[in-house]
Amino acid sequence: MAAIEADVIECRRCPRLVEWRERVAREKVARFRDQDYWGRAVPGFGDPEARILLLGLAPAANGGNRTGRVFTGDASGDFLWPALHAAGLANRSTSERRGDGLEAIDLWVTAPVKSAPPDNKPLPSERDNCFPYLVREVAALDRLRVVVALGGFAWASALRTFAALGAEIPRPQPRFGHGAEVRIDRWTLLGSYHVSQQNTFTGRLTREMLDAIFRRATALAGDQPG
Repeated sequence: MAAIEADVIECRRCPRLVEWRERVAREKVARFRDQDYWGRAVPGFGDPEARILLLGLAPAANGGNRTGRVFTGDASGDFLWPALHAAGLANRSTSERRGDGLEAIDLWVTAPVKSAPPDNKPLPSERDNCFPYLVREVAALDRLRVVVALGGFAWASALRTFAALGAEIPRPQPRFGHGAEVRIDRWTLLGSYHVSQQNTFTGRLTREMLDAIFRRATALAGDQPG
């Protein structure tokens, strides 16, 4: 994981993403004007012995791109980490920035796209450039049993990753939905609506719904032989 992290941090494969993440880090929004931004690709984070992987979309421009850690420093993280802490998957309920003492427990957190994209919309070529990193992460997680996909982009990325690692994907391909669940090879893929404000502020995703997803994930991780 250390080698993957080093490669991710140094990555400059996508000129559009590099330009955007660095411009955001230079110009800054008013509320973070006095802070130093990370401004690079953001690696995965967590327990290398994890049985559960949490997969998002990409770092937020003023979230992970600022703090250096996925789901950290933005509204999505503020919604996510209390639920992870309650589920026993994190040692605390707040996540401020890289190196703040937060530890994930039996959990690895990452994104298919490692640099913040404009409007949270990576191009297919950018998704493809990042894809080998996700494959390497999943391959390195020897005890991994459950992948929680936050949103359809993460769901599709997980299926593609399993296929790249030799798993046979059912046809027709399993469709994303909140609570959708499918066993593929040694992994179970579990779907959840993304913890974006678009979902949490509108009530499409509630804390109770997210808690139920993490209860199911931990139950599946414990039920499957490792």
